[in-house]
Amino acid sequence: MQRALTSFEVSAIISELKPQFEHTRTRIQNIYQLKGNALILKLHQPSHPTTSLLIDPGKRMHLTSYLLEKPKRPPSFCMALRKYLRNGTITEISQHEFERIVIIKVRTKNGEFKLIAELFADGNIILVDDQDLIQQALIFKRMRDRNILIGEHFQHAPPSGKNPLDIRLAELLELNEFKELETVRALTKLLSISGQYAEELLLRAEVDKNKKSESLEKGELAKIFSALNEVYSTIETRQFEPCIVIDETGEWIDVVPIPLKKYSRSKCQKFASFNEALDEYWAKTFVEGEIVGLSEIFKQRLQRQQRILEEQQASSRKLEQEAKWLRSIGDKIYLHFHELQMLSQGIRDMKSEGEAWQEIVSKVLEEKELEKVPSLYFESLDTKNLVLVVSIDGTTFSLKLRRSVQENAATYYNKAKKAEKKAEGAKKAMRETLGRISQLKMQKQIEVEEADQPITKRKKKAWFEKFRWFHSSEDMLVVGGKDAITNEILVKKHMETHDLIFHADIIGAPFVLIKTEGRAPTHQSITEAAQLAASHSKAWKVKFSAIDVFWVRPAQVIKVPPSGKQLPKGTFMIKGKKNYIRKTPLRLAIGLDIERTPPVMIGGPTDAVKSRTEIYVEIIPGDFTSNKLANRIHQILSQKIPENLRKEFQKRKIQAIQAFIPYGKAKIIKQ
Repeated sequence: MQRALTSFEVSAIISELKPQFEHTRTRIQNIYQLKGNALILKLHQPSHPTTSLLIDPGKRMHLTSYLLEKPKRPPSFCMALRKYLRNGTITEISQHEFERIVIIKVRTKNGEFKLIAELFADGNIILVDDQDLIQQALIFKRMRDRNILIGEHFQHAPPSGKNPLDIRLAELLELNEFKELETVRALTKLLSISGQYAEELLLRAEVDKNKKSESLEKGELAKIFSALNEVYSTIETRQFEPCIVIDETGEWIDVVPIPLKKYSRSKCQKFASFNEALDEYWAKTFVEGEIVGLSEIFKQRLQRQQRILEEQQASSRKLEQEAKWLRSIGDKIYLHFHELQMLSQGIRDMKSEGEAWQEIVSKVLEEKELEKVPSLYFESLDTKNLVLVVSIDGTTFSLKLRRSVQENAATYYNKAKKAEKKAEGAKKAMRETLGRISQLKMQKQIEVEEADQPITKRKKKAWFEKFRWFHSSEDMLVVGGKDAITNEILVKKHMETHDLIFHADIIGAPFVLIKTEGRAPTHQSITEAAQLAASHSKAWKVKFSAIDVFWVRPAQVIKVPPSGKQLPKGTFMIKGKKNYIRKTPLRLAIGLDIERTPPVMIGGPTDAVKSRTEIYVEIIPGDFTSNKLANRIHQILSQKIPENLRKEFQKRKIQAIQAFIPYGKAKIIKQ
């Protein structure tokens, strides 16, 4: 069950984040806005893995290790925050007056800013400058006590109660002033704490939560004050014991930073930090909430389509009945053609002889009284519009006197045809609606199944995954630079005494290491490492089919240039004899290793890829762009993988394939 964070839980989160972000040169690398207005701050610290801080206004804030879907086009608010905060350094993170408000101070080249996250009510995220003037906000609005508008001075919302960290025992006496209000509710009104933690204080103080506030005794108030100090001292000392609370059925029912007495009989799954516990809890409940939400959305959509179908069915029935009735009148007219012609012609003749309409109607009615045909069919006459109303076998209908009987019959038949055409149109619309209902049901099943999948957790990358890499046929790690900076890092930081270092005999090529770990690499591993060095060199761009590659020992690499000389970043001097692998072919393979869970895209020299999977394609220099080529490779691999893995693989983005294509151009030579 999802719920918003309490002020105490916000305090626990801030307490954990302070040492991690303050004075650590934590930089905001990027900002993303998710569906539902949550923000992800992608944070970078020197010599640390990238972290992500999730801020969901009105609900939660914590670090997350899960990969959450980001929109292709960032919303305008997200773009504005990037403009102000990207590459800024976090200098402070704090909680405002023990409220559910978090303030993140950021130093940028354009000045100091504060990102204010309001985690109460509907929530908001507000950006203010060093003068506390509002620059941006997720939601702009005018309120009774403050305005959130660009250029206005930012004011915090009125406090929800007194700060429990600053409360004195004498101030707790104010609880008596709440008269007949239950003590648990009075506590939430006096202090800025939630009902859950007010209840926890009373459990620890052994005071009945339903006791009337006016009847609280001094001894009980002292116990409540003692419990308050006991609970809130954990914030200053950071003595948290984060856990997810589990009921007897195994369902996750809550997440807390400290053990609560109300859950003393429940199971508890412990975590190293409250941030981690929140991340796991919300990841699970988010999926469950998505399923419930999807079900409700589809229920509403289905109900709407079913209402439309019912209306269409009613319309179709009505039109069919109308067409049947109109056609039956046409049939009756022809069945009684002679009598109707005599009646209408007789009326017209009497009028042409100068008789008044009243006299004509009286004569016809007299004949009707005598049951004479055709007057027997007469019902009434609209003398203004010259419409004759007749009744035959219980069916009443009208005839226009200005038209012949045949023309009247034709009019009814034409109206019947139009009604039948409309009925057919309604049936066609019904079939389309039924199709939409069927499609909605299928879509619901697919989307609920997809939502039911656990959110993907961000994989912790090994150091070498920042480079180009593969494992050779004999399982030696081979690592290559991507550019001048990664060349520099690879050689200066990761090259060790027993390694071999490779370079293509051309300007504009990466350095490549075989990480031998003291083993002697065979000719096979050396050939494969040379192939990586050749394929990712500029030789690929100019479409060479092969190029010479040399290898040397680390002792032959001069990292610091001689006095008076300067080496460009990512380049090094080589001394001594070079060992050449002549005419190394420019050829790579891209495949899918289905032995790993989940299956992993791999790339590198063909023999190395073949040693791990039979599902691969080979590429050489060519003119096909990486986008077109990656799409084609994606199709080929989709056809080759087992059916049970195909659906999941087809969701993968082609960027994972593009990463293996040198210089963004190539062609396929073998599947």
